[in-house]
Parts: sequence; C-alpha cells; structure tokens
Amino acid sequence: MTPPTRKKSLRPVDAATMVLWRRRRSGTLEVLMGRRHRKHVFMPHAYVFPGGRVDRADNTLQPASALPADVDARLQRGANPTRARAIAAAAVRETYEETGLLLGAEDTDAPGGYRPHLGTLDYFFRAITPPGRPRRFDARFLVAEAADLTGEIGTGDGELLDVEFRSLDDTRALDIAGITRIALAEFERWIAQPHEPDPERVVPLSKFVRGRYYITPE
Repeated sequence: MTPPTRKKSLRPVDAATMVLWRRRRSGTLEVLMGRRHRKHVFMPHAYVFPGGRVDRADNTLQPASALPADVDARLQRGANPTRARAIAAAAVRETYEETGLLLGAEDTDAPGGYRPHLGTLDYFFRAITPPGRPRRFDARFLVAEAADLTGEIGTGDGELLDVEFRSLDDTRALDIAGITRIALAEFERWIAQPHEPDPERVVPLSKFVRGRYYITPE
C-alpha cells in the first residue's frame, strides 16, 4: 500500500509590519490597528497592525533617510543589505497604502510619489507563520512614533477597516490573533526599555512548534 503523500509546507515569504505609537497628554499609550476583511485568506476579520509582504519594487525605493546603522545590522541577521532596506521600506509603504499615514517625504519623481523615512524606525520583533497555513510570512516588526507621520487615517486603499489609535487596554478586547498579542507584549517590553543604539541587541523570534508559540533569540 502506497503511503499518503505529505503536503509540502509553503516557504515563508518576507513581510514587514509597522507598529505606530503615540502617547496622549494624559499619558495613555496608543497603537494603530485596523481590522482585516472577512474575505482575506490570512487572518480574516482579525485586528492587526498595518503591514504585508515585501514587493520587488521595495528593493529599489530611494529613502529620504537611511536606516539607523544598528537597526540595519539587526535586520541583516536574516537578510542581505538590499533586502534589509527593502523590508523597512515595505513597512512604510504598506502602512501608507492601508491607512493613509505616511512616514516619508513627498516626491513627485519617486515611485508612489514619496520617499520613505527609514531613519526613525526601530526593529524589535520577528515572527514566522507556522507550517500548514494558507499563507506563510517571515514578518519583521518595526516601530515608529506617530509624531513623524503625515496624512489622514481613512485615506488608504480600504484593505484595513476601522483603523484607529487604541490604548493597549482597548486592544485586549479586540479579535486579535495569538501572534499579534505576542507582538503587543513585545512592544510593551520595547517601549519600557531605553533605546540606545545597539547592533547586538537581541531581537525576539516567535516560532510555532508542536501547538505552542516559543520565543527565542533571533
């Protein structure tokens, strides 16, 4: 009897996610999240941070400001120099497309009409989608303060609904996937730490093994 053929797992593709934050005068910390359509194959109807896969065009974007050297070094642990910059540029591009908020400088001669500001980004978390899912991503989570943004919420492409800055307490009541909750917890650790430039800083990596998420150094 011929044994059943095991379905080959998809290889994760590079993706970038942006965590935009701000602090209100009251001191309340807020992050930007939106809800995905029910029709999406990946995380339908879940609340997520803006982001998506790295496109070929992200490799050629000319930034308005370069990645900080230490952030670039951490991204290059899992990517070559061109790809590292493309991952950061994808986080800016996806955020702009999905929310209408731009971390960049307008430039009519540049692709998309802008050049991304990468100099204010930090890289704090990485997650790989478990095998067997209909989509698999090797997602790098970047973070930036909302004070550096231009544009208006709600002027994006409509891929994300109900886009708002929400307090961390409010996010806990949302329909959020397990990996997004882990990313929120890692963001809380990041915001509580001093942010001195450090190319050797450990970046937590989330993997799903035998039904559980595990966090290890990248």
